[in-house]
Amino acid sequence: MVPSVSSLKNLDLTLLAQRLGRLCQQLKVEVTAAESCTGGGIASVITGVAGSSAYFTTGYVTYANAAKTRLLGVPETTLNEHGAVSEEVVKAMVQGACRESDADLGVAVSGVAGPDGGSAEKPVGTVWLAWGDAADQQAECFHFPGDRQAVREQAVRQALAGLVARLDARVKESKK
Repeated sequence: MVPSVSSLKNLDLTLLAQRLGRLCQQLKVEVTAAESCTGGGIASVITGVAGSSAYFTTGYVTYANAAKTRLLGVPETTLNEHGAVSEEVVKAMVQGACRESDADLGVAVSGVAGPDGGSAEKPVGTVWLAWGDAADQQAECFHFPGDRQAVREQAVRQALAGLVARLDARVKESKK
């Protein structure tokens, strides 16, 4: 459902955010973001669109594990067992963000943007993203090339594209 990384390279972030806004307004959907490695980049791009307060009222930057637990309800045991950069954690992040904000759809991101912090198991560029709501989440792991800025920008682009893809699917479903 989410576009491939290579097909996203040339998509303008502002155009993606504008498309997201049109879909949110059409479907009367509110979105949220729970961010770690992007440090508010997703929320920044979304709120760069005039009128975004109609569909984006709350975002979370939970860079530290303690913030993920305190603000989003990510269980400490999940963080300890799987690490912050994991499927289980991003699913819990998006679930918590939607639950706490009452949003209809959310995205969560946690990754290793670099230049340090990577390991053999999770090298620099490893980013987990999850989309969903308080009841259902889907996650995907990406391995983005480049330096810290490039990894973060690709993660933001993929996060927005995933939100747009899910809302596009809802529009198509409603026309059946």
